[in-house]
Amino acid sequence: MDYVLSRDIHLAPSPVYSLVRKAEDNMLPYQWEALNDRLSEGPKSYSVRNLRAAAGEIDAPHAGAVFQDSDLFKWIEAAAYALKRERNEELEKKIDWLVALMRKAQLPDGYLDTYYILTDISKRFTNLRDHHELYCLGHLIEAAVAYYEATDKKDILDVTLRYVELVNATFGFEEGKKQGYPGHEEIELALVKLYRVTRDPMHLDLAKYFISVRGTNEYFDEEAAARGDKPAWAWSVYSHRNRYYQADEPVAEMTMAKGHSVRQLYLLTGMAELAYETGDEKLKAACDTMWKDITRRQMYITGAVGQSAYGEAFTLDYDLPSDLVYGETCAAISLYFFASAMLKSHPLGEYGDIMDTLLYNGTISGINEDGTRYFYVNPLECIPKRSKFSQSVFHVRTQRQPWYGCACCPPNIARMLTNLDERLLFKAKDTLYVNLFASLDAETRLDGGIAALTEETSYPEDGNIRFRINKAFSGFTLALRLPGWVQTYNLKINGQNPPCVMDEGFIYISDLKDGDEISYILDMPARLVSAHPASYATVGKAALMRGPVVYCLEEVDNGNELWNVLIKPDAPFTVSADERFGTVITAPAFRQKKDGWDEYELYAPLRRPAYQEFTARFIPYRLWNNRGEGEMRVWLRLKEN
Repeated sequence: MDYVLSRDIHLAPSPVYSLVRKAEDNMLPYQWEALNDRLSEGPKSYSVRNLRAAAGEIDAPHAGAVFQDSDLFKWIEAAAYALKRERNEELEKKIDWLVALMRKAQLPDGYLDTYYILTDISKRFTNLRDHHELYCLGHLIEAAVAYYEATDKKDILDVTLRYVELVNATFGFEEGKKQGYPGHEEIELALVKLYRVTRDPMHLDLAKYFISVRGTNEYFDEEAAARGDKPAWAWSVYSHRNRYYQADEPVAEMTMAKGHSVRQLYLLTGMAELAYETGDEKLKAACDTMWKDITRRQMYITGAVGQSAYGEAFTLDYDLPSDLVYGETCAAISLYFFASAMLKSHPLGEYGDIMDTLLYNGTISGINEDGTRYFYVNPLECIPKRSKFSQSVFHVRTQRQPWYGCACCPPNIARMLTNLDERLLFKAKDTLYVNLFASLDAETRLDGGIAALTEETSYPEDGNIRFRINKAFSGFTLALRLPGWVQTYNLKINGQNPPCVMDEGFIYISDLKDGDEISYILDMPARLVSAHPASYATVGKAALMRGPVVYCLEEVDNGNELWNVLIKPDAPFTVSADERFGTVITAPAFRQKKDGWDEYELYAPLRRPAYQEFTARFIPYRLWNNRGEGEMRVWLRLKEN
């Protein structure tokens, strides 16, 4: 399977279209100002300044994190995806200016990393564990591929190829080369993307090397000893053989997600992409095992992953606290990429289901309504005063921020959204797969001929989806994802029940002809969801969902002390359209009263709780914290009687 490319898709107004427009119209220009240190608030980026200094245009030391280049490269990639849909002269000028700076900054042997160019070039490639040169190169590769595909301009691709040649000459199993690998994975998946453009087997072989060498030696410790440094994460839960970096065992033997969540998922995405290209069954089996561990035992209901603020990391199965959660925006985005890569190898509806969950919950919860304020951490409950006074939840910001000193998430979500159209439709042989639902016109070539269709929907605000087949050919099949949460649905072609086949989460419809009209209606009632009993943090609680959307309570609608709110399992729900939130849900709920308790009476003999009934108002979780600071909660206690 492969994506249907953006050049073959024209988006029309729908929730997906709105997300893409938000990214292009608001996020890209705002982030350009941030990267150029022109925001009136928040920390500086230094990304453009560092590049200008490395190019010799200004005299300035390196500032910011060692991986600051990556923010700029992700922004270029996001902008390039926008250019695939519509050429924009001003946007191209910005990128071309940056590429000209790269050419000036690049060393004669191809090296390009502003941190070492501006500090001490003699120490390059001496701290792969911590200093992220190969991670930054990975993002440069993705930016170069995207910009070349959008414009046919080769300058940034040429810069990138020279750097990749240096890396290939430096690392590998051959005698005289370093047998190292990056502390932060990313180059692995990027090299596969580069190979698809260049068809140079060296690029695929280099991706194979970085994946196959990982976890087979003690490179990080040897490297640390050589520079007089200590092993990382000593006296911590990550001290065992560099498990924090997914380097404690060969990657094909992994069975449980571990360490830094974004690194783990970028690695898995690279493994899945490589397995797709090479047919490596061991890598594919490892990806399958890890997919199940992450999505069935270590993923929050919103799609967030990475439970621990310490190390931004995975912890253990069913350890899913709502308050201590880290749930980095980048981690959710990287799971989205992993799901997309897995879908290419195997048309399993479950992958699209998780992408759906992520798209409408755990990724875009990281941006506000206009895309100019950001969450790095995405909790499932928030008590502002606790974040101010308890170190354990100090990482939970109670207001989205204008920018970050470590600003990996803002440009990451921009590149996810500007490339959203290329995750909607997939194709294989004579079958066109509808993975995510959006209003669009699409025309693409399959093995047997040209297929074209129009799709109209307001999903996920409702489950009504309509298709018109504009072009078909003999043998053409349309596959519609049937989300796992659907209990009942209605499918008709030209008003009649069609013959169709259900397989692994897709409904396959054959014998379609030009002009056929398909009505696909997914029943979307509000429903309470419970978690596995081994998930200690959610025992006796329920969350509210409608379709793929998770809902929450906010203090502005429901008052404070939301931990005292309970709901009955059979509560009736009222679903209403709302101009601001799309859909809101109301239901009778109960608030535990404090009758009989004195302010200074911390403990007392057991008392039967008293309750006050009220009407609770739920909004989509992704839109919380757009009306000022206040409490928020996803999981509610159940009232059984």
